[in-house]
Amino acid sequence: MAMKYRVRLDPIRCTGEGLCADLFPEAIRMDDWGYPIIDGRPLSRDELAHARRAVAACPALALSLEQVEHRAFPDAEPAQRAHSR
Repeated sequence: MAMKYRVRLDPIRCTGEGLCADLFPEAIRMDDWGYPIIDGRPLSRDELAHARRAVAACPALALSLEQVEHRAFPDAEPAQRAHSR
């Protein structure tokens, strides 16, 4: 399992400035009220630099990067367990 990152939003801190969506539109879009919606998927290596820039630019400090476990084949392990019974 490889360690990956995803963008995390603290909605209480967010003030809806929109810099995050401007800097990282591949993973962040704005809702109808001007607040970010984060897609929550693990980021690729190429996207990580853009994500870090968006996190650093947030004036409300509402964004962070969260390390997550990411399996290349998420269904492989349960299938292997089912066959080992």
